[in-house]
Amino acid sequence: MKQIKSAWGELAESAQEELEASFWNDSIRMYNIRTPCPNGDCNSIFHYWWMAHAVDVLTDGYIRTGRAFYKERLLLLYEGLLERNGGLWTNNLYDDMEWMALAWLRVYLELGEERFKRAALTLWEDIRNGWNEHCGGGIAWQKTQIDYKNTPANAPAVILAARLYQIFGFEADLQWAQKIYNWQKRTLVDPDSGIVWDGINRNGDKMIDKEWKFTYCQGVFIGAGVELFRATGDRGYLEDAERTAAVAVKELSDSATGVLPAEGGGDGGLFKGIFVRYLADLALVKKSDDLVRLLFMNAKMMWKQGRCGNKVLFGVDWSSANSEIVELSTQLSGVMLLEMAAKLERAGITC
Repeated sequence: MKQIKSAWGELAESAQEELEASFWNDSIRMYNIRTPCPNGDCNSIFHYWWMAHAVDVLTDGYIRTGRAFYKERLLLLYEGLLERNGGLWTNNLYDDMEWMALAWLRVYLELGEERFKRAALTLWEDIRNGWNEHCGGGIAWQKTQIDYKNTPANAPAVILAARLYQIFGFEADLQWAQKIYNWQKRTLVDPDSGIVWDGINRNGDKMIDKEWKFTYCQGVFIGAGVELFRATGDRGYLEDAERTAAVAVKELSDSATGVLPAEGGGDGGLFKGIFVRYLADLALVKKSDDLVRLLFMNAKMMWKQGRCGNKVLFGVDWSSANSEIVELSTQLSGVMLLEMAAKLERAGITC
């Protein structure tokens, strides 16, 4: 790794500007779920968890620049989301609520406004109710299917609880983080390889979805290990994260180019963005040349080959521009990748 001057911050800013120009809808104070979206006719479905990642992306921009624009947009998005969700932050899906809580907690740390703290804590209180003893523990995926447990509902909860402990110092939050992590590791992590499986008992048969090896499942388990290492200093958590990162890169990225897989549009469009967010966190803690190389290689590939048309829009494949319609999920993933490259650059890490 070497320290050089580059333009990752500028590229991230250009992607943020495209997000605004192509997706922001002032009439609903939220982002359209795709572009083009004439007259906002694409927004019949409320993609709550996509909007949580939009909050995260705006927070990335604010941290990088300190621009008042990002703060103003976050305030509007807060109002738009609360209105669309009927004046509440909670919903039926525990993983959705975890993403939203993580996002507003980051905003609270940057802006210091109590309403963002309240949003995060209100969500965390509801999320804890998702723990039950079906399948030996774990947080359910949704309130109407309490016996189905998966990585997306558990590893992000670990990240949230560990961060809450670090910020506010309540021992109970650390205990929750460790309890959920221990269930996640013994139930949905391959003890032989470290690869993270998606879920258990989806069809009521106690079977584990071992064939579902999504990038975001690897990413959130990596993030859980990093955050618990930060909270406790226990390097065992960091070693778990490193092991999963190594096998995820080996199994899921292209063996020739290192490009991360296209996992489809819709919800799948967010998977890689989540993966690179937590991979960058690990790279900052561990200073791994291999991880840094992978992140920057994907960012370079996406910028050179993955933009759609003449705009700074990103589709499902970071190595090919192949879509006239771009969904918000894939755009957010592309912005996240560039923001993570800029984050590493600010830390003096590049390649």
